[in-house]
Amino acid sequence: MRMGEDLRLGLNLGYWQRHADDATETVLAAERLGYDSVWTAEAYGSDAFTPLAWYGARTSRIKLGTSVAQISARTPVATAMTAMTLDHLTGGRLLLGIGASGPQVVEGWYGVPFPRPLARTREYADIMRQVWCREEPVTSAGPHYPLPHPGGTGLGKPLKLITHPLRADIPLYLGAEGPKNVALAAEIAHGWLPLFALPGEIERMYGDALAGARPGFDIAAMVMVLITDDVRAALDGVKMMLTLYIGGMGAKSRNFHADIVARMGYADAAQKIQELYLAGRKDEAFHAIPDELADGISLVGPAGRIRERLQPWRDSPVTTLLAMGPRDEPTLRTVRDLVLG
Repeated sequence: MRMGEDLRLGLNLGYWQRHADDATETVLAAERLGYDSVWTAEAYGSDAFTPLAWYGARTSRIKLGTSVAQISARTPVATAMTAMTLDHLTGGRLLLGIGASGPQVVEGWYGVPFPRPLARTREYADIMRQVWCREEPVTSAGPHYPLPHPGGTGLGKPLKLITHPLRADIPLYLGAEGPKNVALAAEIAHGWLPLFALPGEIERMYGDALAGARPGFDIAAMVMVLITDDVRAALDGVKMMLTLYIGGMGAKSRNFHADIVARMGYADAAQKIQELYLAGRKDEAFHAIPDELADGISLVGPAGRIRERLQPWRDSPVTTLLAMGPRDEPTLRTVRDLVLG
């Protein structure tokens, strides 16, 4: 497992909030400054692929990642076609991150069943790789994505991708939080996209799950980076984000973000935060988040403080730091100098 090597640096733009967000100038600045990659996301607003196509048409070097594209939003072959097309148009720069999302979004927004996300992800990845390899017409025994469809008219036939992909093995990343899902990423993917990570706890929490990873496996951790002299305000910004994810991004009986915080050693806090949030007491939920947790998963404060707090990330298995937050060129430059300097 990698320890103490240089980190790669990427920029995670996330998904659009209330208003459309064309981050072209930010992406162009990141490319000029030597960032390795830029990533987009989707929830139930903007999609992950269209902004990447937009940015890819305006750049020439920076890699383009989805963090993550939700597997329930598209059939496996639809995602495979989209990935192949975008990879061609950008000269082989796509990094395809996929994830299962959660039952509220999958069943409430996409209208499909959520159960067995690991089995669905494995089957999904297998079908996409069949599409890209073009060794033979694509088939799948299912049970989640049977090809050809066993019902309907009965006229379905196995097909082979018309276009020859630029790359037959587009790098695949999994957004994963639970140990079994991380183990699946290590087994079948090129990388893992952790949303929340305490660098000093990664080996304890996921060492066994990562044991089977291929050489060069990329752990691309999303880390909120806020450069400011006001550490208190910066920590509060991280806590606002955590309040939403721990408290409201999932049902009380199934919230993967609360689960991971519990496994980090904050089980009592996670339970209290979720109970307060779901009871409508959001301000109390915010204040229930430990500063230590918010500080541990982020990099906030003056540049000197961030430089010191980068060392645990350098000593961890993380190989790529995906900065969330920086948008203007001076801040992007400072982050670059801190991480890559």
